[in-house]
Amino acid sequence: MPRFSVILPVFKVQGFLRECLDSVLQQSYRDLEVIAVDDCSPDGCGAILDEYAARDPRVRVLHLPENVGLGRARNAGMPEATGDFLFFLDSDDTLTPGALRAMADRLAETGDPDVLVFDYARTYWWGGTRRNVLAQILADAAEGTFTVAERPEILDLLMVVWNKVYRREFVAEHGFVFPPGYYEDTPWTFPVLLSAGRIATLDRICLDYRQRRQGNILSTTSRKHFDIHDQYARVFAFVDSRPELVSWRPYLHAKMGEHCLDILSKPDRLPPADKAEFFRRTAGMFRAHRPDGVRVPPELRVLEGSYAVYQSRRQAGRAVRELARRAQRPRKAAAVRLARTRDALTARRSLDPNLVVYSAFSHRGVLGDPGAIYLKSREIAPQLRGVWVVRDEETAALLAPDVERVVLDSPEYRRVTARASFFVNNVNWPGTLAKRPGSVHIHTHQGTPLKYMAADLLTKPGARHGVDVPQMLRRADRWDHSLVANLHSERVWERAYPCHFTSARTGSPRNDVLVAAPAARTREARERLGIPAGHTAVLYAPTRREYRRGGHVERIDLARFAADLGPGHTLVVRLHPSLATGHARGLGLSDLHRRGVLVDATDVPHVEDVLLAADVLVTDYSALMFDYALLDRPIVVHADDWGAYTASRGVYFDVTAAPPGHVTASYRELAWLFASGTWRDAESARHRGQFRDRFGQFDDGRAAERVVRTLLLGEDMPAPGDPRVPSPQSARDLLASS
Repeated sequence: MPRFSVILPVFKVQGFLRECLDSVLQQSYRDLEVIAVDDCSPDGCGAILDEYAARDPRVRVLHLPENVGLGRARNAGMPEATGDFLFFLDSDDTLTPGALRAMADRLAETGDPDVLVFDYARTYWWGGTRRNVLAQILADAAEGTFTVAERPEILDLLMVVWNKVYRREFVAEHGFVFPPGYYEDTPWTFPVLLSAGRIATLDRICLDYRQRRQGNILSTTSRKHFDIHDQYARVFAFVDSRPELVSWRPYLHAKMGEHCLDILSKPDRLPPADKAEFFRRTAGMFRAHRPDGVRVPPELRVLEGSYAVYQSRRQAGRAVRELARRAQRPRKAAAVRLARTRDALTARRSLDPNLVVYSAFSHRGVLGDPGAIYLKSREIAPQLRGVWVVRDEETAALLAPDVERVVLDSPEYRRVTARASFFVNNVNWPGTLAKRPGSVHIHTHQGTPLKYMAADLLTKPGARHGVDVPQMLRRADRWDHSLVANLHSERVWERAYPCHFTSARTGSPRNDVLVAAPAARTREARERLGIPAGHTAVLYAPTRREYRRGGHVERIDLARFAADLGPGHTLVVRLHPSLATGHARGLGLSDLHRRGVLVDATDVPHVEDVLLAADVLVTDYSALMFDYALLDRPIVVHADDWGAYTASRGVYFDVTAAPPGHVTASYRELAWLFASGTWRDAESARHRGQFRDRFGQFDDGRAAERVVRTLLLGEDMPAPGDPRVPSPQSARDLLASS
């Protein structure tokens, strides 16, 4: 008896069907059966299903003699199912890699609940991807099992059948079936969830929900949308037949009203001539099922009136919004005039020679190179006043109490930036920040560049998608100093940013701690990450891909890699910052972290601590390899898509020819490297030494001090490396000459 019975109703999806079937049958978890129901599809779907059934015994096909619709096609497949759990998959959607394994593990962990609810992402025809916006509900319910009464917020999730799997015996015991018509998921999902004694969640994107260019069947204009009334009538009948569920009537009553008004408000759902009738039926049902003694929410009171009143209120709402838009226009013009006047006044005020304004990673806090410079400045130059720009009050609250901060675009921000003599940032300042004569801008960058940057992106249309290179260069025109850690970076930045700045051979301030590698901080970092004493910590830090919209490509099965590393190893994963809040996080990483399979270190604010905690780095083309090499610990470059990456993004040198360690081109090679112990052999050390000598030229552990003394205070300090290398022109000289 298989673990999963995947019931697949099929109708007019021949363009998507193979992709759907492959996503199921190529799962690493293979204990499943597919019951494909050909709902008398007039295209080539039936032949495709027969083709798959002929070559894979896990596939069985039912050919229905007539078209019965989605719900009844699912019903036809249920009696054929023999699995422990039923999974109703729509035949134009796809499973994500590793989805069934994650479901199976979660079911075992929670003792086979009645229902398991998992996450999904919308995938758009133009290539975009957007995760379910209510994913946090799944994360919050990750401990154990529950009932709807214990966590009613589970009903706020999209009321569909395909984001859940159902224990087959539970479904059979209650006799759940799908009704005919549109919105057949509604009278299935509500009764199932309300009846379930044990519900579990899986905070992982297991399914890609295809958003077709012309929408799904529910977005078509048709009188079939009137079916919603019959479907909610079935829900109310179910609740009425079970006295223990009567307390849910107020919730369902409001939900029905919201759902119907949403359909009515859409311009492409109902024929215009049918809207009044739809409103009257909705209002009649709303009155008929209104629970005694329950107040109607304000937004639903329109259903207690007439269609004419409903129309007038909608028209009034549109008029109010239009008036508000018009009112904003003169306000914006006045704000522009005020800003110009303010700028003219502040331009007359003298600069504060001891005021330094800092920002890092688009105003996210005391981080990176600017953070290291700030901390060193407080230590050796307390006369300098450092002020941090943060993006909002929430970020400001995360800073230490003794860190002075201003919120971006606030009056305090404008006052501080108008008087500051020094600006330190690792990204460009907003275009609205005008550089005053005499002020000095120090740009730290975010590491040594491997991939094309700035002006070099002009030759890579895909890589510069969404990047305004001319604007980027205009903002870089404000730089006075560009910090570099090696001659490679110096040459690249001067090419990629053809602007008038001086390259400062200081080293990377944030990497001072890596050069020193203090044992106490390393130990604390490992403890915070939860790495057991004596374990080998393997850090996997992939970069983003420009050849895939959204930037994320699943190069490695993380659960498999963690298992293949074996006892005594801890896999630590850190995603690229641009992927930290997106779709990639939901593809199992959060769930694997929760289950203790690996450590998700994406949110650790200081990447230096993650590097210190790791015994070996596995990366592809991330700039972290240049920083990690300073620790003189093994590095593995997993370059299985090197050709695609270089073609789409562009690189300044071939890292596979001059690598910091061993290079692998497949997962099999990567697994063997660790199983054999080759990852830390003499050849790895030789490559690492050459790489470190080339790209760590100026990193001597005193970079932050060098920036403070030479660029902020105007003092002399020996340049790193070769003593003949001249010190950069000091910022104080710039101030004096301007």
